Amino acid sequence: MPQSKDLLMLFDSASLWYRAYYGMPDTLLGANGKPVNAIKGFLDMSARLIAKYQPSQVIFCLDGDWRPSWRVELFAGYKTNRLAEDGTEEAEPDLLTDQIPVILDVLEAIGFPVVGLDDFEADDVIASYCRQSKSPVRIVTGDRDLFQLVDDALDKKIVYLAKGISNHDLVDEKYISERFEIPASRYGLFASIRGDASDGLPGIKGIGEKGAAVLAREFENMAQVIKSAQSDEQIPLKLRSKVLQDIEYANIAERLTACRTDLVLPKNLGPMPSQISDLKKLEIIKQEYSLNTNIERILSVVKPS
Repeated sequence: MPQSKDLLMLFDSASLWYRAYYGMPDTLLGANGKPVNAIKGFLDMSARLIAKYQPSQVIFCLDGDWRPSWRVELFAGYKTNRLAEDGTEEAEPDLLTDQIPVILDVLEAIGFPVVGLDDFEADDVIASYCRQSKSPVRIVTGDRDLFQLVDDALDKKIVYLAKGISNHDLVDEKYISERFEIPASRYGLFASIRGDASDGLPGIKGIGEKGAAVLAREFENMAQVIKSAQSDEQIPLKLRSKVLQDIEYANIAERLTACRTDLVLPKNLGPMPSQISDLKKLEIIKQEYSLNTNIERILSVVKPS
């Protein structure tokens, strides 16, 4: 398959190493006796998708802060469900923690750009690259949050790993409109009304996915929803009362769920790696973690010298 001209592929790294960790048996060990299931799954998944879509550029995006201060100021409960017992950091499986630095070391040793920004999540980094790029974009993620970036006219689509690490859906406007029964451009509004338990976001109390779809079909943004709830009977009475009862949350919901698209991020990162950045380091990691096959697989699709 020929390389796709100017196709930018953005990887939602943390989402994907979680998927890899849960998608591969944690009995997989390296030569050093340490778990490598997330590392192997992440590298193989990345290689497979790069081979399929043949992007001209790849960026692996990170959380500079998985719980940004400005989102917490808007809503104190943001992601509190994910806090560790001491309340200071994100809880994660013990066997995953030590694998994350190895994944990042492999990516950097190969020469892939790895980008995060202080006080912003990977979603914001991805959204900013996506919106600011004039190229077609494929966003690789296991989360639905980024569906708000889909735009068929600009060829921005989501490679959605909803079915483990081996299969994916290519999410375009038709996929969103058929699955959620809403205009694709209003997915952000729909998500802000529905909420997201995985992020500790309740949504507007008492309005689930069906009610959120009703409102997203009728209105373009939350300001219109609130105005209608306060001034007319265009909204069904049951939904109208729920919006008014939770008006404080409704006023901040879109800002919480909307990805930032205005970040100033590194540009001119170059095309796919043309040569291995740190061959010595890569060889050490291969041997220590028994990753020869996995690293060779991703090198074979990138083809650096």
